[in-house]
Amino acid sequence: MTAQTLQRGSEPVPRRRDALNVVCFGLLVVNIALLLVFWNGWIVGPDGRPVPSDFLNVYGAGRLVLDGRAPAAYDWDVLHATEDALVGGAVTTYFGWHYPPPFLAVAALLARLPYAAAFIAWLAVTLPLYLVTIRAILRERIGWLVAGAFPALLPNIIPGQNGFLTASLIGGTLVLLERRPLLAGVCLGLLTYKPQFGILFPLVLVAGGYWRAIAAAAATAIALALASLALFGAPTWGAFFHWLPLTSQALFSEAAHHADWSKFQSLFALARMLGGGTTLAWTLQLALSAVTAILLWVMWRDRRIAFALKAAATATGVLLATPYVYLYDLTVLAVAAAFLMRHAISTAFTRAETIGLALVIALVLIVPFFGVPVGLPAAAIVAMLIARRTFGSAPGLRAAA
Repeated sequence: MTAQTLQRGSEPVPRRRDALNVVCFGLLVVNIALLLVFWNGWIVGPDGRPVPSDFLNVYGAGRLVLDGRAPAAYDWDVLHATEDALVGGAVTTYFGWHYPPPFLAVAALLARLPYAAAFIAWLAVTLPLYLVTIRAILRERIGWLVAGAFPALLPNIIPGQNGFLTASLIGGTLVLLERRPLLAGVCLGLLTYKPQFGILFPLVLVAGGYWRAIAAAAATAIALALASLALFGAPTWGAFFHWLPLTSQALFSEAAHHADWSKFQSLFALARMLGGGTTLAWTLQLALSAVTAILLWVMWRDRRIAFALKAAATATGVLLATPYVYLYDLTVLAVAAAFLMRHAISTAFTRAETIGLALVIALVLIVPFFGVPVGLPAAAIVAMLIARRTFGSAPGLRAAA
């Protein structure tokens, strides 16, 4: 089936491409306009001190490392006091540091700069990485527009979050897997800075027989751990493992009535928001994770299914399989959507997919304005579109691209 083939419910290729360009350009303009709205007083206030945001935990942890107190980055009281000192007053919201010790090296490098310069440097590195990744996935110039149009950009730019890096590492792992398995493994090893998004990859790589990628990922993760051990010492790892269960308990336990569940974009959070207890929420979340894992195993074992569809399903699955996913993490959906669009562009973009992706864009756009985890249904819609192509289409369509 060629790119010019039309199916029932599909749109002519030129019209489809023109409409896609227009829509993506319009969404890019919206993103830029919203960024300009928040520009004033975005990073630092009139007094030159940091405006409290998520990036404060990165900078604060980095300052503790530079002061020779790396283990203290995991201590809630010490880090909170450091953040208070940086802003010159009490920070009402605690921005905790929950990342494994290797990521402290990044924090320390950034903390060598003034706060505003560090903030801008972080975005200047991670945003282009994300743009290049989406362009590489789509293999066409429209990839730049698709990347800039995705509405999860602002939730990363405004607070200085790490969704661009996460999406780049997941997208890099998948886009390099076929032809550069060793580099794909390196990307996956670097993803250990957010281990909750890597739990499905060993299953996927084993199912697909990507043993070189597995070896490279393991070697990278071990090298990072040893390097951090040499740089920051064993007490830092001890502090990480000491505070990790306490953080998990504070976020997900039955006693966490104070939690703002709308910040999480998972099934676990939705169950808790609707009044379900921890046991019910974990049962539902684990069931979803198990179903996701089984479906990915089936897809990666079947060589008749297009790689782009497998990659799209994996990028979506990592979001569905963890309870610990925030609004800024939805940037990973851009990776899934890009792989899906690559397959659709090479075959036939159906109206159902056009409507579905438009709904995903709308849901991600309104996440900050509604007190519900609408990122979950956005991911579910992408998953259904992938399943529709994978299991509901003719074998020729499934194997295309």
